[in-house]
Amino acid sequence: MKYFSMFSGIGGFELGIQRAYELQSKNERLQVETNSGGNNGELLQRTASCVGYSEIDKYAIKVYERNFNESCDEHAHISQESEQKERKQGRKRSTDKQGLQLHDRNRSAPLCNRCKGHKNYGDATKINPEELPDFDLLVGGFPCQAFSIAGKRKGFDDTRGTLFFDIARILSEKKPKHLVLENVKGLLTHEQGRTFQTIIGVLADLGYGVEWQVLNSKDFGVPQNRERVIIVGHLGAECSGQVFPITNGNRQDTQSTERQSDRPFQLLEVRTEEGKRSRREIRQAEGRDSTKRGKDDKKFVPKSDGLANCITTGQANIEKWVVEMPRIRRLTPLECERLQGFPDDWTKYGEDEHGMRVDISDTQRYKMCGNAVTVNVVEAVITNLIECLN
Repeated sequence: MKYFSMFSGIGGFELGIQRAYELQSKNERLQVETNSGGNNGELLQRTASCVGYSEIDKYAIKVYERNFNESCDEHAHISQESEQKERKQGRKRSTDKQGLQLHDRNRSAPLCNRCKGHKNYGDATKINPEELPDFDLLVGGFPCQAFSIAGKRKGFDDTRGTLFFDIARILSEKKPKHLVLENVKGLLTHEQGRTFQTIIGVLADLGYGVEWQVLNSKDFGVPQNRERVIIVGHLGAECSGQVFPITNGNRQDTQSTERQSDRPFQLLEVRTEEGKRSRREIRQAEGRDSTKRGKDDKKFVPKSDGLANCITTGQANIEKWVVEMPRIRRLTPLECERLQGFPDDWTKYGEDEHGMRVDISDTQRYKMCGNAVTVNVVEAVITNLIECLN
């Protein structure tokens, strides 16, 4: 399966696809070994390869490049085998049989062009579809701010909302067999549902049969209340089955943000009785729904469900956790990574154009995690898609 990733961010779709195919391949190998009486027999190997991605955020690109620099067929990438810890000094160097310099993820020199990994096609509005290689699947979490209740919900009147039509433009030219798109739940009700109807209509006009479902990250092994609508499309009769509904997402191995014995719990900001009174007064006097931000108008109470609020692009004061009383602190970038299903420190470092490691600020790490798709959700959707195609 070859795929192209749009608005890829830090690679949540890519990582979810990798995990789904690794799991599918492992299960099929076990099945073959079992059916062959212990002999290996014909071992199946399902793979997915990314033919390119589209991203414009310079920090997300740095993180993406660091995590998805792959080796070409001729050159074994030392970073895939080295267990050397990250260090600013003491970078190792090595060469392959042809004398081409290789190195681990500390990057002391650039790789050859074929080893650079996924190509970034940059600004989605400027992509020439004719320059893209062929691919079977298009994936993307197109910008959601135009449809989110946290934003101004301008929809297609917002330039970010029109980016869906760049997806449609590429679909029209390349005609991939399948698509998987992600957006906020509010997309379904924006403009009384007319926005979503427009999107589905455009996809239908391009020949895609479409199905969708709202999935919550909390049902897929991470303690975050994050509802997103996932749209899956198939060109013509390319898929005889259905990906949705996904009903078995609620797994028992839900991860904590803290993988130690101590588990932090989140505080929820609620109005006090004084806050409710001032809200009523403002509503009566000014005709608007607001609350003063005085110290007596809001208070923090522990959340009873053990779930984090939806991770956003910036950790505001209302998103706090308690680790040890009476200390109250923000969620850390590491915890945000875990809440989105990424490996630890996925966003801690990036890679510059020279292949050198660069540090990423906490501000950018929060932003990137908030913009990301939950990896576990992608894995579940792609797993069902693979089974649908069998």
